[in-house]
Amino acid sequence: MVFDFPTRPALGREDFLVAPCNAEAVAWIDRWPDWSGPALALVGPVGGGKTHLAHVLAARTGALILEPSAVEAVDAALIAGLFTDEGQRVAVVELPVGALRFDPALEKALFHLLNMARENGGHVLLTAEVAPARWPVSLPDLRSRLAAIPVAQITPPDQTLLEMVLVKLFADRQVVVAPEVVRYLARRMERSFAAARAVVARLDTLAWTRGRPITLPLARAMLQRDSTVLSGGRSGDR
Repeated sequence: MVFDFPTRPALGREDFLVAPCNAEAVAWIDRWPDWSGPALALVGPVGGGKTHLAHVLAARTGALILEPSAVEAVDAALIAGLFTDEGQRVAVVELPVGALRFDPALEKALFHLLNMARENGGHVLLTAEVAPARWPVSLPDLRSRLAAIPVAQITPPDQTLLEMVLVKLFADRQVVVAPEVVRYLARRMERSFAAARAVVARLDTLAWTRGRPITLPLARAMLQRDSTVLSGGRSGDR
């Protein structure tokens, strides 16, 4: 029997791995509230650290983190209350992984949220895989607002960062893996954050099932028997 124990990733600022591919995004988060406008879009691939940086900002500012359905459900009075001296003054909206869908109610609520932030000196952080200017919205005023939002881009990791990410993902599962295993995996897998998450999850499960530590032979066997993990998946940290 295999138990699927939940993992709790470390989401503190000190836990974030800074590298050239994400340095711009980290700099934007660190310089809050000195942003060039009331909103910022954090854009990058699945598993690239957008959710991690959103939690860093939330821990620092008391920001409210919302999914689109929550934005749509929030009424005007509550949105206005977010950006008062007694409120959080910062809201984070995390767009879902995959295809973006906007209905009229969500577009109206998002437009109102951005307006209230502008009028009351608040800030909104938007996270997504693509820049707001490319979001499929119909409301002309919202489209123009989104097009004007500055974008902090996270790009795919280089070899060094990929190895660091693998180490962190294993550590989140309280697993220590030898450096040669990490190097072996990083040189043979797709260079993406999503692939790193898939590889770590599958290898951890395989080791648990076999009652063995994660070794180079086990990593080799896992990659040989299941090459699908090399290309990652669509789930996990946004």
